[in-house]
Amino acid sequence: MRIALEKAQDAAARGEAPIGAVIVDPSTGEVIAAAGNSPISLHDPTAHAEVLALREAAQKLGNYRLTGLTLVATLEPCPMCAGAISHARIGRLVWGADDPKGGGVIHGPKVFNHPTCHWKPELQGGVLAQESADLLRGFFRARRK
Repeated sequence: MRIALEKAQDAAARGEAPIGAVIVDPSTGEVIAAAGNSPISLHDPTAHAEVLALREAAQKLGNYRLTGLTLVATLEPCPMCAGAISHARIGRLVWGADDPKGGGVIHGPKVFNHPTCHWKPELQGGVLAQESADLLRGFFRARRK
């Protein structure tokens, strides 16, 4: 989660929403991919941290199926990212802050609970949640001034 938080801080420094994601191989501890939010700089509405990390990991491993890997994100993934996580067959999803407004895992559409969902990873929320939430609140508070 610390690496994901660093990626979130990097995103904030570029004027992007401070959200970061990391994909790790839990059997070795190796970081396979890491990214921060980039939809503004990449002119791409799908360039959320989770999607960018999934793309990087798939390219690096030569396979879009990322079974057995862990994705760590600073914020509960949105419905789009949850769908991508399902299609990638991520083994475990860990996130920091919950997102009651835009989340898609335990809030909103609860993507993994749908009977048509392709794959449901093991879920763990609340890891360094306060730190993740504080980073987001501080970023948006500063932008509203």
